Amino acid sequence: MPRYYGIYLDVQDRLGMVFGGDAHEGQRKVRYLLECGSNVRLFSPKDETSPGLQKLAADGEIEWVRRRYESGDLEGGWIVIVADTSNSEINEAISAEAKERNVLLNVMDVTPLCTFIAPALIQRNDVTIAVSTAGSSPALARRLREEMTADTCNCLRWANVGPILADARKDVRGRGLVMCPEKWQTFMTPSWLDEADRGDARKAQDELIAGLESVACKSCAPYGSCRRIETPAPH
Repeated sequence: MPRYYGIYLDVQDRLGMVFGGDAHEGQRKVRYLLECGSNVRLFSPKDETSPGLQKLAADGEIEWVRRRYESGDLEGGWIVIVADTSNSEINEAISAEAKERNVLLNVMDVTPLCTFIAPALIQRNDVTIAVSTAGSSPALARRLREEMTADTCNCLRWANVGPILADARKDVRGRGLVMCPEKWQTFMTPSWLDEADRGDARKAQDELIAGLESVACKSCAPYGSCRRIETPAPH
């Protein structure tokens, strides 16, 4: 089993191909590529294509080729996903062509034919967390995703306050303050999280910015690593 290199791909305006148009996996893969800005080409016979995908094609959102794979179909493709894996000969032919053309390929749940595998994704605001078991147990990846999104898990509460942190970062940079990650961590405390997530968001943002301003570096290069962590001056 290979050890996969974790990465997020920019598919904006790049051609993504999906083979298989069922209402579950095919539709899910097409919609996610669209959400990420990909130009999508779907290969799927009409009687095997979901109404939702047919509507996307009718609306001009995707290109629909009304048949299964044929040799040469991967020309121009940047990323390819095989959602319908029912025909092993087709799976292997697509894999061979993908290797020949050096195209990124995921054949769902057929790890040996893949050049990348799709993790279980958790999305909250601008935060995306990927959970992977290197293809050894998709069920475990899904279970971990469920555990992390449960109400009993506090880890994603930080994602809830992502917009507050993003606005604070813009404010800090707009003032020309030099701030390394270590100093952000100094003020991103559990008590601050409680106020930002459940209390007064504006007050929490102001308190965070004030704290950061009190320890702004005067000598470090912008956005570099601090040699020491300064503490706020006593009030």
